[in-house]
This record gives sequence, C-alpha cells and structure tokens, in this order.
Amino acid sequence: MAGVTTILSIQSSVAYGHVGNSAAVFPLQRLGVEVWPVHTVNFSNHTGYGAWRGPLLAADDVRDVITGVEEREAFPEVDAVLSGYQGGEEIGDVILDAVARVKAANPDAIYACDPVMGNATSGCFVHPAIPVLLREKVVPRADLITPNQFELGFLTGTEPHTLEETLESVDRARDLGPRTVLVTSVLRPDAPEGTIEMLAADGDEAWIVRTPRLPMKANGSGDVTAALFTAHLLETSRLDVALARTVSSVFDLLTTTHESGRRELQLIQSQDAIANPRLQFEVEQVR
Repeated sequence: MAGVTTILSIQSSVAYGHVGNSAAVFPLQRLGVEVWPVHTVNFSNHTGYGAWRGPLLAADDVRDVITGVEEREAFPEVDAVLSGYQGGEEIGDVILDAVARVKAANPDAIYACDPVMGNATSGCFVHPAIPVLLREKVVPRADLITPNQFELGFLTGTEPHTLEETLESVDRARDLGPRTVLVTSVLRPDAPEGTIEMLAADGDEAWIVRTPRLPMKANGSGDVTAALFTAHLLETSRLDVALARTVSSVFDLLTTTHESGRRELQLIQSQDAIANPRLQFEVEQVR
C-alpha cells in the first residue's frame, strides 16, 4: 500500500442516507484513499428526522475497535485521524487517545477535527458539554479544524462577519493549537447577494473561494467537506489546490442533490464530480 494515503475515520454511521462515516468513507475511497472507519453510532438514519433507531456505541466498545486496529500493527500507516460529531464526552477522550497512539506510531500523522456544534440557522444542537470539550480539550490537539463560521465564533469567543473579522477569528483559532483552519461557510455582508464562501488559512497564507448559495439544507455536507479537504491537503500540501478541489466537488454534489428533490445527499450520483473536480471557481489569495 506504499504511497496510498490512509485515514482512520472515527464518526457516526447511518444505514439510510449520508452523514458521518456514511458521508466520508465513499468520497475518500473514490479519491483512492484507504479508509478505516470506526463507528461511534449505528443508526437507521440521521437524527434530523426526529426519529431513528439503532445503538449509540459505548465509548469502551469504540476504544476496543481502535485497539484491535492498533494490534494489527497498522498505526504507522495512518496519515490522518479524522473525527466529526462527538456524541458524548467519553467519545472525545477515546478519539484523543487514538490520536496520541497514532502519532506515537507515526509522528507525521495529523489530526483533522470537524468541531460539530451547530450553525447560524439552528444554533447549537449538541449537548452543552460538547462545545466546551471541543474548545478546551479537542481543538488544541488538532492539526486541522473545519468549523463553519458559527462554530469558529464559539471556539474563539468572537462573532465574525466581515472578511477581516473572520481572518482575525481564524488567527485566534490557530492560537488554540491547530495549524490549518478551513471555515466551511463564510457569510459576510459585503459579499454579493446569494453567495457563500469557504476560507482556508495556514501559516502566513489564506485563500477564499465564492460560490452561489443553494436554497437547501444538506445534512452530511460538512462531513464530506472535511473528508475531501483533509485528503486533498494530504495529497498536495497546497492550501489553494485543496480548497479549489473541495469546493468544486461539494458544490456539484449539492447541486445534484438539490435538483433531485431528495433530502439525502446524492453521493453516489455525484461520484465523478468527487473523483474529477471541475475546478469551476476561482480561488483568491487574501493573505
């Protein structure tokens, strides 16, 4: 498997639809990434429906699965640990323990954390302890974080609106520990109406890209975004290229989903846009 990127993805799983690992694994595989999914829940569907079935896995069970992978002496192959929605404080500890063990086996491995807390429309939709856990324990251990603008504000105690405010908030987030920050939904008053932007910053550089804003809510789109950006950044080590590829694929995925009239992401139908991004949007350097 030499030369193949390997990601240990610790996330939720659903049978119907695409969120968590059910959103991240297939796109990563379509990019040629080796993915080892560890599930934190095994639900029938995502909780946005208001009703679901299946178990929330105990933290010790999740830890056992990770330990079993480690016992195969596989951790030196892991290039990144990827995590998303964390249902409880115990899962957070399991993930951080896995990150430490992976990095001990491969010091070059990174931890990519999507700090899922909520969004500007719905507010905070996780247990009140989770945002504090993320800000104080998890994000400081991450190398890459992929918050939306609302989550970025909570992590940094700010309310970013303009580009300058968003860049300042990104700097504050990086002061917490992460080297790289991807802000997945930048809405600012001075941008053209009907648009949304994505911003990536790392070191002394920052890039932004603007797309039309589609009139839809798509559960799992953040999970796809975090997975794709992590993979592209690992492959290219270029912030602008990773951002351009990710935005292109996610926009085409959302467009296909919107045109289908269906609630769930049309992931399989969009696989070519994931494997071969059209690069239809210009990425602008803002730092």
